[in-house]
Amino acid sequence: MTNVDLHVKIGSLTIKNPVMPASGTFSEDLANVFDISRLGAVVTKSVVPDARLGNPSPRAAETAAGMLNAVGIQSKGVDAFIAHTIPFYRNFDVPLVVSISAETADRFAEMAGRLTLNGVSALEVNISCPNLEDNGRSYAMDPAQTERVVTAVRRTTPLPLIVKLTPNTNDIVDVALAAESAGADAVLIANTFLAMAIDIETRRPKLGNIMGGLSGPAIKPIVLRMVYQAARRLHVPVIGCGGICSAEDALEYLIAGATAVQVGTYTFVQPSGMLDIIDGIERYAERHGVTQIGDLVNTVDVSQCVSL
Repeated sequence: MTNVDLHVKIGSLTIKNPVMPASGTFSEDLANVFDISRLGAVVTKSVVPDARLGNPSPRAAETAAGMLNAVGIQSKGVDAFIAHTIPFYRNFDVPLVVSISAETADRFAEMAGRLTLNGVSALEVNISCPNLEDNGRSYAMDPAQTERVVTAVRRTTPLPLIVKLTPNTNDIVDVALAAESAGADAVLIANTFLAMAIDIETRRPKLGNIMGGLSGPAIKPIVLRMVYQAARRLHVPVIGCGGICSAEDALEYLIAGATAVQVGTYTFVQPSGMLDIIDGIERYAERHGVTQIGDLVNTVDVSQCVSL
């Protein structure tokens, strides 16, 4: 019997450990692979108001230290999600975090209201998507746009709000502060980096959408820095996401200031890898005499470092 308490709080939501999947990297099929009730929470692929096919293929390409994807949020729409996906997850003892995406602030708010349902524990507001009201730029590239959409969503639901930010911005801390001031219960740092790859034989992009999102180990040091910077300024929890492939990676994020983490690309490599990460965090805490995992958060020692 372990003496380590792995529970963490995200707003009013308490989860049994700080590990959850990243949106878009987890599906109902994984319930046949491992006990998903062991996760801190389940995060769904972003659901959009209406059915959409997504981007043209190819949609994924491997890189030297990660992968590119340009799926384009393929979805059956919110009606199908309410009818089929939410009832499926009610069969498991794990909080359900529903990721939502929309192209206008009003539609974000409408989605949040419709998904405030029994069985939904929190909403992840994916403002990394294109914004039709700002010439296709992501909401999360701009503090004012971030505040506008989060304010609209906050008015329509009492559920805990996790606001998913993009790293493709001038100052992610300013954006995170805007999300916090508008009512976010946590911020997620971060979505993928805009990138591309070319097949030199055909001289064509490796993605049908030309550009896509870079994820995997290559981005971890950059996102870790962003988490550290944001955690020093915010009063709400920061969730770290980017390149986590081991308990050691997850622990770096916690020590840097993240209250919880999300695992994405690694699940494609090792579908049950999140369980190994949970077990590894627990072993580390036992070895270091940490009885409550929250005591590890934001404990990086920079006292001997030169301030920049």
